[in-house]
Amino acid sequence: MFWEAGHFCLRVAGSGSMPFPCPDLLVGKAGRSFAIECKSCKSDKRYITESQINELKEFAHGFGAEPWIAMRFDRTGWKFFKPEELGRNGGKNFFVSKDLCKEKGITFEELITSGNSSVSP
Repeated sequence: MFWEAGHFCLRVAGSGSMPFPCPDLLVGKAGRSFAIECKSCKSDKRYITESQINELKEFAHGFGAEPWIAMRFDRTGWKFFKPEELGRNGGKNFFVSKDLCKEKGITFEELITSGNSSVSP
């Protein structure tokens, strides 16, 4: 997707098993870069631990990239979220649901065409 849209993209193999923060994808084009954690799910909701979100934000900040979460449910397209747009359960975990995708998720096209840069610490 990213290459076809003129963005350079690198998939980090085994990113979830590394002992240091590392997103699934590093994407960049003309001074704008993204650190993206990718998730997929067959059910209606996917939970993401607070530590996963904190590590994504830490890496993105150190790399000078925008932290994003990419979510795809079965038979749906990818939706993208800033960490602060994720839902929270009663504890320390975050979640993305199908409803949240409809309410707050942006499409791939919206992600790459928006000029909104929000590098978070």
